[in-house]
Amino acid sequence: MAAKYELKKTKTGFVFNLKAPNGKVILSSEVYPEKRAALGGIASVVKNSPNEPRCDLRKSKRSEPYFVLTATNGEVIGKSEMYKSLKGARNGIASCIKFGATARTVDLNAE
Repeated sequence: MAAKYELKKTKTGFVFNLKAPNGKVILSSEVYPEKRAALGGIASVVKNSPNEPRCDLRKSKRSEPYFVLTATNGEVIGKSEMYKSLKGARNGIASCIKFGATARTVDLNAE
């Protein structure tokens, strides 16, 4: 199984998840009002994910590590899950860098 972006419609708009070849979610988007905007978000992840400084390692209020991917203007494009360890978050960043630029897009609403 290859890495992929899964695009889906929700009650309030469109979201996407970047998934690793093992099926685990690497990065999740915000809700976009239109499909076209969500596809633009995917294009931004494709462009910015290979750039490690764009992956900003953070800690939640409960001190759980996670990361966000930012665009050149500093806007958050996507957010990871909360990890149990810093090592897990760093592995997530490595997966984002490795798979983000080459993952294919699958529109789950078209299937």
